[in-house]
Amino acid sequence: MAWAVWVAWAVCHQWARSSKETSSSSKIEIGPPKLTRFEKARIVGARALQVAMGAPILVEPKAHDSPIDIALRELEEKSLPLTIRRKLPDGTFQDIPLKWLVKEK
Repeated sequence: MAWAVWVAWAVCHQWARSSKETSSSSKIEIGPPKLTRFEKARIVGARALQVAMGAPILVEPKAHDSPIDIALRELEEKSLPLTIRRKLPDGTFQDIPLKWLVKEK
């Protein structure tokens, strides 16, 4: 019983320390200042699946657009209200709004 209480206490304190250290920052501290190709693939794939399953489309669809085309256009137009969580091996993380990572063309 005491071990479970200690584990719960440790998890709560680790989470609080991690979120205080990095998630309240107003600049990108973890990773590159742009969207990585892996993050882009994950976002486009997840959003395309949502669109294919009937989720509302946040941009004006063109004729014969596939769900992937729609997801890419939503990403390019910064219309997705998403946040990327970048983690480090020591447990710290940073939540970064997608709008900060998508660059203007």
